[in-house]
Amino acid sequence: MAVANELIERFRRDLDAIARPKDRLGLAVSGGPDSLALLILAAEARPGSVEAATVDHKLRPESEDEAKIVGEVCERLQVPHRVLEVHWKQKPETGVQDRARSERYRMLGTWALDRALDALATAHHADDQAETFLMRLSRGAGVKGLAAMRAVSPTPRSEVRLLRPLLGWRRTELEQVCASAGLTAIQDPSNEDEQFERVRVRRALATADWLDPAAIARSASHLAAADGALHWATTQAWEQRVTAAPAEILFDPAGLPLEIRWRLVRRAILQLATEGEGVQLRGRELDQLLPILNSGRRATLRGVLCSGGKSWRFVPAPRRTRPPNSSRLNLG
Repeated sequence: MAVANELIERFRRDLDAIARPKDRLGLAVSGGPDSLALLILAAEARPGSVEAATVDHKLRPESEDEAKIVGEVCERLQVPHRVLEVHWKQKPETGVQDRARSERYRMLGTWALDRALDALATAHHADDQAETFLMRLSRGAGVKGLAAMRAVSPTPRSEVRLLRPLLGWRRTELEQVCASAGLTAIQDPSNEDEQFERVRVRRALATADWLDPAAIARSASHLAAADGALHWATTQAWEQRVTAAPAEILFDPAGLPLEIRWRLVRRAILQLATEGEGVQLRGRELDQLLPILNSGRRATLRGVLCSGGKSWRFVPAPRRTRPPNSSRLNLG
């Protein structure tokens, strides 16, 4: 497949920055232009070291044929390919994209472990990053949220490393890679459905010529570096200020910046949580909790009784009759 050598070299540099030369990589390939470009570039940059998988969510009648098309492309590139079929107990009717994403990562992580792959790579790019940034900005996210997607992170619901080597690439560049290789990408109709927030943000971004998606993606990268520095500072504070036992965590918040307090509280709750399994701990929950603790009061979150005062205390709350997946903040 005819792809310019400079593009392959550019991708090789981006991949080498986050993956070791001998790593065996799994590629998540849906058949869209972004993931097909990832497949082509990775097959050229790391021949013999990549495998691909396509998740068939069984949510559209065309999905089976689309997975077969990806398999045919992989065969031409001499890349091993596997179709991972989702078997729903009941197909989702609400939160479709979130549930599909969760199941997709779970299956891809399991596949990567079964194949003894060192990491899983996805085709998220600069435009995706800009969209994620703006979506989180509209919700009032802090540093951690605005850092958006990282080049290297854990795969959700898996222990496999997740790599995003295309975060510096624009969508149009990836479409050109496919065109140069003579491939027609699959178009997912959900990418045109404005009931989904990402589609609305994408269209708004396309009409705002004063916003540069590449610049937004760079800002997200800078915030990721800042988040890393805050994580380091939080670790130092935990080691110096926290006394942790299996069923009790105490720490002295005096003089600590609000952001460090926020992160220490988050870590304490996640360490002791007995409720809300599988539900992400939202920043707004912690934003509501911090003023309560600062005023010396107490509240329960995720099954953890959190008490303010001179020393903040976190212990498992007494058992209640609420369902085990509850995550609501309760004053008490």
